[in-house]
Parts: sequence; structure tokens; C-alpha cells
Amino acid sequence: MLIYGFQSILSWAQLALGIYAAVMLIDAAVRREDAYRAASKQTKGMWLIFLAIATALLFILPVMSFLPIIGVIAVIVYTVDVRPALRAVSGGGGRGPRRGGSSSDGPYGPFNGGR
Repeated sequence: MLIYGFQSILSWAQLALGIYAAVMLIDAAVRREDAYRAASKQTKGMWLIFLAIATALLFILPVMSFLPIIGVIAVIVYTVDVRPALRAVSGGGGRGPRRGGSSSDGPYGPFNGGR
């Protein structure tokens, strides 16, 4: 009975990883080709192939085999290395719209300390 519960947890984890890999595949597909070159990362086509294979492996093979683990590593590398570099090059580094101003600006204008 304990083994069946562990298999259930692994199958839910594999489904979650597969969905996350699919989301990262879509994210890589909507990024511009020149952003990959500007960020000095591999080409867009190469990352699309890596992420598509990782997504397929996570949905087809059991998670405890060797190939889906390599797919998870590819998704992690895209998430923590490539995606932030692409966002920085594209100008989408922060949350929300980017506006000019200093760090002391408040929601209604600059904060001047009551002067």
C-alpha cells in the first residue's frame, strides 16, 4: 500500500513537471530570435528542440528513468539561466510596467522628505 501511495505522488509530480516544461516551451517560443543572440545564449531553435524533447519525455516515460531527469535539468537551466537573460535583454526584467524615476519615487511622485 505504501508503494502505491509513493507511485501516486510521483505521477502527480511528473504531471506537474510536464506541465511546467510545456509552459517553458511556450515561453521560449514567444521570445524573439534576436534576444537569444543578444543574451549570448544558444539559438532559439536549439532551446525549442531541448524543451520539446524534455516535455515529451516527461509525458511519455516514467520519471524515475534516466531521460526525463535530463529533461528536467534542461528545463531548470532554461528557467534559471536563459529566461532571466532573455528578459533582461528584452527589457522585461521587473514586474509591472517599467517607468523612469529614482528609487525614492513614491506612487504620486518623488518623495523629498517634506521639503
